[in-house]
Amino acid sequence: MSDLGARLRQARTEAGVTLAYIAARSCYSATHLSNVEAGRRTATDDVVLAYARALGDADVNRRQLLAGVVGPVAASELIRSGFSAALNGRGAEEDWQERVAQYGRDYMEIGADALQSRLAGDLVIMQQHLDTPLMWASAARALAVYGKTTKDPREAVRWYDLAATAADRSSDLGVRVWVRGRAAIALAYEGAALPVAKRYSDEAIGLSDRPSLGRLNALMARAHVAAGRGDLTGAIASDEDARRIFDRVASDELISDFAVPAWRMATFRSMLYARLGIVGPGSGAQDEADRLRPASLTRFATHIELHRGLMMAKAGDKAAGVTHARRAWAALPTDRRSQTLGLVLQEVERAGR
Repeated sequence: MSDLGARLRQARTEAGVTLAYIAARSCYSATHLSNVEAGRRTATDDVVLAYARALGDADVNRRQLLAGVVGPVAASELIRSGFSAALNGRGAEEDWQERVAQYGRDYMEIGADALQSRLAGDLVIMQQHLDTPLMWASAARALAVYGKTTKDPREAVRWYDLAATAADRSSDLGVRVWVRGRAAIALAYEGAALPVAKRYSDEAIGLSDRPSLGRLNALMARAHVAAGRGDLTGAIASDEDARRIFDRVASDELISDFAVPAWRMATFRSMLYARLGIVGPGSGAQDEADRLRPASLTRFATHIELHRGLMMAKAGDKAAGVTHARRAWAALPTDRRSQTLGLVLQEVERAGR
């Protein structure tokens, strides 16, 4: 019996439903599904989706069951298919708001792989409850976080686009701005897909001129895009605009992907001035980020050390900069690493050539 087939069978039996129940709600026969569970047939993405839909209709703890059957490969297809179909169903809006808020906190502290598998299971369920603006808003935030757990900027862009579409369906201007601003700073900080980062940033800034975390993220993204293109004047001007917004909307919450407290703002600026090779302001931002960063956020301590390596390389001490960055990367446990850190390390290595 294949591992995935066995988990599908376990999920079905724990839900208290029969093969005939699954078959009646899909295009597959009970015989075929029996063969899948026994490992005699392949558990394709479409079969997993059929189980997800059928078990989603059953009166069971759907989140736990589906999280156990959604594999890394099937997860993407399940979520995309589910959001495209916007399956019928209702859920407690407040529960989903809190669950998504928890993912924002978890993103800061646990590895991307662990978070992705948990979040994928919840997204499969959430897609069945997209019948109110508030649910679309929660989904948009969750999809933006999911994009951050992917391993390829191109894949991340696909999720950010879906998040932006979900945000538009919510008609919540604040969420629409935040999703685009978050996507923009995520890509621009990584130095990845700069034209797309600029598009998200321009969209966020164009949607509203009200001070907000979304606008703050978008302005910081604009600064990083300018830096990546060698535009020193534009980068500093956008940084100054962002700081003025930060003074008005800085977050009290310290640990959340949906917040921008002082330590995180300093981290954005630390990378910016390292990228520009401006030693004074960059070093100051790095020291401030280290001083303000919550001690539990070890992954972000690595960010700062990579910034220091980039600063060294940009300032002319190329070999020392690369060595410093590689040591910081090696010291971080594998399960704590992220796509973002890997891209920053690559940037240091390019600067050190």
